[in-house]
Amino acid sequence: MPVCYRHPGRETYIRCQRCDRPICPDCMRDASVGFQCPECVAEGARSTRQNRTAYGGLRPTDASRTSMVLIALNVAVWIAISVTGGAASRLVDLLALRTNGVCLTGEGGFDVARAVCEGNGTWLPGFVDGAFWQVLSSGFTHVQLMHLGFNMLALYLIGPQLEAVLGRARFLALYLISLLAGSVVVLWAASQYGATVGASGAIYGLFAALLVVARKVGGDMRQLLILVAINVVITFAVPNISWQGHLGGFVGGAVVTALLVHAPRGPRRGAFQVVGLVLLTLSLLAAAVLRIAALS
Repeated sequence: MPVCYRHPGRETYIRCQRCDRPICPDCMRDASVGFQCPECVAEGARSTRQNRTAYGGLRPTDASRTSMVLIALNVAVWIAISVTGGAASRLVDLLALRTNGVCLTGEGGFDVARAVCEGNGTWLPGFVDGAFWQVLSSGFTHVQLMHLGFNMLALYLIGPQLEAVLGRARFLALYLISLLAGSVVVLWAASQYGATVGASGAIYGLFAALLVVARKVGGDMRQLLILVAINVVITFAVPNISWQGHLGGFVGGAVVTALLVHAPRGPRRGAFQVVGLVLLTLSLLAAAVLRIAALS
């Protein structure tokens, strides 16, 4: 007569569906099929927790995948721009972030309506005029190979580390919201008619994320701070670099990561993170809409 493996004095005909050991009614734990013993239930719970990162995201099997896809998209856009004229490519006019549209003629650029420009010059669309996609497309647009190379190298080195810590969906949200935050600051603080391109805003968001995570876990932040300081010096020392995009991306990345890593633990952590990210995104979109209203 089989007896419970935890209570030898109790006869039973029920077995754990996982380990097949006999279990008595006191040791039965409901499972999707039949019953399991307490040890198997505990082991299953540990295995489930191990599939999550420290901050609630699904643990990726390949933490570099999202970064490689983002790199591929950036490279693909650069190739398309290169084969269609480089800096003179029409793709740059369409994808680069420009606050206000401008009519480009042989005598320069003029702030006129698009209808007036047609037939008299080349219309370069701007966000205020309806080119809303530019707040994201500009972050995948590079003209110079060196610009592309530096940004993609940083993404290649930093991205997988953050994806492993945050999970794929949270990492992608960090990247895109940082990019959006950089674009919004460009809309408000940069020249209305200048064009801004590059993934630097998103990259600076990743820098900020590393700092927030390092501080949260009590890591040594000295090397990270030196890295950020060097990039800040480059931002202001090298001409034609958008400090606005860098600043916005850095602040946006810090806020996103703070929402993710400081969310209260428990079953509602995911909901707290989603609501926080949605509210932040809506705030950034509202700031962009206010810029339209201010210039209309």
